[in-house]
Amino acid sequence: MYTPIKEVVMLRSTPRAVLLTGAVIASLGLAVAPAQAATVTLSEGHVDVVDIGYEDGTLELALADGTTGTEVERDPADVLLHVKPEAETTVPGNSAYAFLGSPGDAVWILPQSLNADLLYAGWSAHEVDAGAFQGDSVQLRLTAVSGPADVSVYDIVDGTPERRFDSGDGLPDAVNVTAGEHHHTNWAFEAEGDYTLTFEAAGTLLDGTAVNSAAVDYHFTVG
Repeated sequence: MYTPIKEVVMLRSTPRAVLLTGAVIASLGLAVAPAQAATVTLSEGHVDVVDIGYEDGTLELALADGTTGTEVERDPADVLLHVKPEAETTVPGNSAYAFLGSPGDAVWILPQSLNADLLYAGWSAHEVDAGAFQGDSVQLRLTAVSGPADVSVYDIVDGTPERRFDSGDGLPDAVNVTAGEHHHTNWAFEAEGDYTLTFEAAGTLLDGTAVNSAAVDYHFTVG
């Protein structure tokens, strides 16, 4: 489904001692751990945190990084989403925002509207074709959150917050995502620290077959 990015890497000549060490390891039958991809930290610009795709009978979740102006599909395991200190604000006195904490409490929010200094975060289903699923939609589920405090994802509709996901009142939570949809929303974190949000997607094909993605972890650091 996704087109891999090919990188050309110039290799320096390898010292003979290193080659010999490798040969000794191989001769002893010792396992060598595979190289790990370097973590990419994203802190401002456009990002579809959860990018839903469907191909060959499989639902997949990725991350669409548009922070450079050219979209790149990434494995969420290789990405750290940084909620910068500039995202800090306070909980409004309006009781409609009580799910974020008490009035005046600190909260860190990636906003639904574009702020060039912060991540402009949402989700998308560009690679889910119309006519594949019943109702032309799939369900995106937040199944778990680990971190120092609660996380809420909400829209502002006619001046009022409408929660889409909220770890503070129990999980899983789910939203329906239409084929081809691109949606930006508010991501609120109630304390500084490191968080892992686990998402999965599910849908029913026109023939009644249920399709589920694997559960995928997305990593945030706040502050």
